[in-house]
Amino acid sequence: MHNLIDFLQKHSHWFLFVLLEIISMVLLFQYNSYQGSVWFTSANTVCGKVDSWNSAVESFFSLGKVNQELTQRNLYLEQQVKKLSTRLYDVTKDTTWTDTAGVKLLKNFRLIPAKVVSNSEVHANNLITIDKGSLDGVKVDMGVACGSGVVGIVYLTSPHYSIVIPAINTKSNISCRIQGRDYFGYLHWTGGDPQKAYVEEVPRHARFKLYDNVETSGFSSVFPPGILVGKILHVYNSVDGVSYRLQVRLATDFSRLRDVCVIDNAPVLERLEVLRAAQDSLKGNVDK
Repeated sequence: MHNLIDFLQKHSHWFLFVLLEIISMVLLFQYNSYQGSVWFTSANTVCGKVDSWNSAVESFFSLGKVNQELTQRNLYLEQQVKKLSTRLYDVTKDTTWTDTAGVKLLKNFRLIPAKVVSNSEVHANNLITIDKGSLDGVKVDMGVACGSGVVGIVYLTSPHYSIVIPAINTKSNISCRIQGRDYFGYLHWTGGDPQKAYVEEVPRHARFKLYDNVETSGFSSVFPPGILVGKILHVYNSVDGVSYRLQVRLATDFSRLRDVCVIDNAPVLERLEVLRAAQDSLKGNVDK
C-alpha cells in the first residue's frame, strides 16, 4: 500500500494532466456543436467498420452450413431438371405428365451432408475422406454426389469418417447412360487427366451426338437414375470393335471438391429385396 501511494505521488502530475485532458475534451464536444458532430461521425464510422468486420467474420464461419444446404438443394434441382427435360423430350410421343414421382426422385432418399477432409486426384487409386461415418448412417456401397454431379462410392466406414472411391479411381466402375437415349455403359477412369473419363461398352446401334449429357442409369442400387456424370467429348471404337468408347468431360471438379452428400440407398435396397422375394416366390410356384 505504501508503494502504491509513493507511485501516485511520484506521477501525480501525469494523472493530473490526463484528468484535465478528459475534462477539456468533454467540455469541447459537449458545448461545441461542430466538434461534437465530427466526433460522433468518426465514432459512428469506426463502430460501423467494426460491425462490418464482425458481420463478415460471422458470414465466413456460416458458409460451411450454407454450402451443405446448397449442395443438397442442387442435387434435388438437378434431378428435377433431368426428369423434366426427359419428359419434354418425350412429349410428342406421350403427352401424359402423370409421372411426378420421377421428378421427386431424390426426395425418396435420405441425403447425408458431409465435408471432404482429404482428397487426391493425381494417383491411379485416388481416395476421398469425408467427415461422416457409421454413426451418421453412412454405409459401404452408398453413392456420393455433389451439387454438380457424381463423386463416387463409399468403400470403408469408421464411426466418424468414411473413405470414398471416387470416379477418378482406376478401380471405379459406375453404371451410366446417355441422357434421353437410354443407351447404357459404365464409367471408367484410366488415369491421367482428372477431368476426363470413358464410358465403355456403348452399343454400336446407339444414336447420340457430341456434348450430349451422360448420367447415372439407376441400374444398380448405388445411385438413383439421372445424376449428372459429364458430357461426351469424343467417340472411339472399342478395342474389339463391337461397341463405342466415349470420352467424357466429368461434371465434378475434384480439385475443388468441398461439400458432398451421401445418398442413403435403403429405399432402393428394400425395393430390390421385395422384387427378389416376389421372383423367388413365382419361381417356386412354377416349379410346383
